Amino acid sequence: MNELARFDRALDELLVRLGELVLRLSDPDVTRTSEERHALVLSVNQFAVCAAHSNDPRVRQLRIDLEASLKPRLWLVARR
Repeated sequence: MNELARFDRALDELLVRLGELVLRLSDPDVTRTSEERHALVLSVNQFAVCAAHSNDPRVRQLRIDLEASLKPRLWLVARR
């Protein structure tokens, strides 16, 4: 059982690192083209599948942050 727990923690650490990398790629300054955006969507979806099986709160928060990064950004326009 100890070996299984160690393996689970190692997977969670890997997911955290991967999630942080994908989150950096979700920046609009990095992901500019439609092909890059499509690749980002695929990466976020795959991360969400893996994160669904994790109990680590960091992984779950990264999933929420990544899914939120896919939502269209609203622009505030001020009129005079």
